[in-house]
Amino acid sequence: MSVAEIFVSVLVVLATLMVVTTAVAMWRAPDALTRVNLMGPVVGVAFPLLVTGKLIIDWSTSGFDANDTVRAVLSIAGVWIVGSVGSYYLGRSIYGVTVVDAIHAEERAYQQGTETV
Repeated sequence: MSVAEIFVSVLVVLATLMVVTTAVAMWRAPDALTRVNLMGPVVGVAFPLLVTGKLIIDWSTSGFDANDTVRAVLSIAGVWIVGSVGSYYLGRSIYGVTVVDAIHAEERAYQQGTETV
């Protein structure tokens, strides 16, 4: 094995550990909002590690290619942008569904003639 292959193997194992750890943490998470927030390590670090590993393997076998480098940088930037915006909107929608506003809950309870929550 060459040095590049060993380095890429370490990157892939690290990314795999992050994905497995995130999956276990999501399984044990108490609510949906926490599950959305737990996707950060996979999107922010594990996926870029895999793309970087693929780029290093390509560089070691066929030499430097500017096209592959630009595509790798764009894919990493794209996943960071899409992941952060998607996480923001998922978090906002889940927060809006799961959090009960105390003022509206009291008004609703008063209108229904029941005790306050």
